[in-house]
Amino acid sequence: MLLQRFLPTSTGLRCIRPVIMLLLAMQAVVSAEQPKPGSWKYAPELLRPFWQGDRVEGESVLFIKDPQPGGAKASLLFPVTKIVSVRNSAGDMTYEEGRDYTWKPGSREIVLPAGSRITSQTPQDLRRPAGSQRFRLTHRDGNGEIFFGAVLEYADMQTCITYEHAPDPWKSTLPKFDAQALPRTVSKLTNKQPLSIVLIGDSISAGANSSALGKAPPFQPAYPELLQIHLESRFGAPVELTNLAVGGTTTTWGLTQIDKVIESKPDLVILAFGMNDSSGRSAQEYQANTQKMIDLIHEQLPETEFILVASMLGNRDWTALKQELFPAYRDALAQLCKPGIALADVTSIWTEILNRKQDWDQTGNGVNHPNDFGHRIYTQTIATLLEPDSEQKPKTP
Repeated sequence: MLLQRFLPTSTGLRCIRPVIMLLLAMQAVVSAEQPKPGSWKYAPELLRPFWQGDRVEGESVLFIKDPQPGGAKASLLFPVTKIVSVRNSAGDMTYEEGRDYTWKPGSREIVLPAGSRITSQTPQDLRRPAGSQRFRLTHRDGNGEIFFGAVLEYADMQTCITYEHAPDPWKSTLPKFDAQALPRTVSKLTNKQPLSIVLIGDSISAGANSSALGKAPPFQPAYPELLQIHLESRFGAPVELTNLAVGGTTTTWGLTQIDKVIESKPDLVILAFGMNDSSGRSAQEYQANTQKMIDLIHEQLPETEFILVASMLGNRDWTALKQELFPAYRDALAQLCKPGIALADVTSIWTEILNRKQDWDQTGNGVNHPNDFGHRIYTQTIATLLEPDSEQKPKTP
């Protein structure tokens, strides 16, 4: 009965119901009620946009073994000038240069020598035989299935690197602050007035594959809670977050939740759908559903402002997702933007990330969720829309 509640009712989606059922089965257990963040400690540098400055904090990679025994390698986003730290994803193991890894100045590549303590995998380790997993995640090349990590299996295989880098212009669109985009929200923040945010979305927004939800170190919250923590620290204004996100949901489900959104009388609503829609919903219907959610909320709360989140990309090797829909959804959301409605374009950022690295470097589950680094990218993208250029930004300790 729970799964039936989330099934799309549009007759145009009947042909993709088997795929939606798979997505729901994978994600429906994820709710927006996250555990307390445990030992995780907020640090402003973790949420400084990775594309700003010359330092990246805790970028995740997954080392893949060379065909020749004894070595493995991974690529970073930018050409390295200095390695600051290399740690496991839990943050409780620090590795040594020379013994555990090597690198060359100006290169994006990190290499593991023989005997390195850093975990590494073969490409075959990230696959499973057809029919061997609970969920069918057929690889696009037909050679078995993508390995699915329900909790923190991918995080356990990933390594986090903090480094300084040479200039390397980012090629995709990046978010920029616009004083006219969300004037009421920004005014409340800058004047230290209470701000109420309601977020509605799918399992990514519910915190899937964040270490907090996995109840393991470093216990980092997912992006909605990170945004709340960051805005309160940045502005000193009280921020109330109501996270209504539920795993496995789509824009069609979002239309049924408007009364819950309105109950909180939010100043700002964040709409974050698309990953599950991308198994087949057209960009036109996705846009129409999003516009309808905005209209229904505005009927009772005309001053409410909106951030529309264009989703990260799912694994390009998973046959269930239609990759061409992600940029189409982004463009559809962009067409809805005007004063009071802004776009958080994670899609473009993720596209460029995948031009420089592999999906397994920042995936949370192998197919359609971010890891902790990815959740920080979501927060960085959204927060940029709300932070005026100012010398009062928190400085790195």
